[in-house]
Amino acid sequence: MFGLFNLGGGEIILILALVLILFGAKKLPELAKGLGTGIKEFKKATREVSEEVSHAMDETPAPPKRLPADTGATNAQTAQTAQTAQADSAHTVPQSSSSSKA
Repeated sequence: MFGLFNLGGGEIILILALVLILFGAKKLPELAKGLGTGIKEFKKATREVSEEVSHAMDETPAPPKRLPADTGATNAQTAQTAQTAQADSAHTVPQSSSSSKA
């Protein structure tokens, strides 16, 4: 029955007897109720997370918005800006470091 822990019937009875001796007959129902509540909340949280994940996977993402088409004037302005940037970079003077010391 409990193959995961390799526990047989005798071991389970021994564990239950030890729990009964340690906690007493009056505390056992309270412990069992608390254990049951904890398991119930854990299952509920697991179910909610799995439902949320499956819901998120079912949603289809919105298609990306397209930008309006460029006009001829805009293309001309872009080309002019690119030419200006190239001309500016041609006029820059690279800095050189002098390695000779007097």
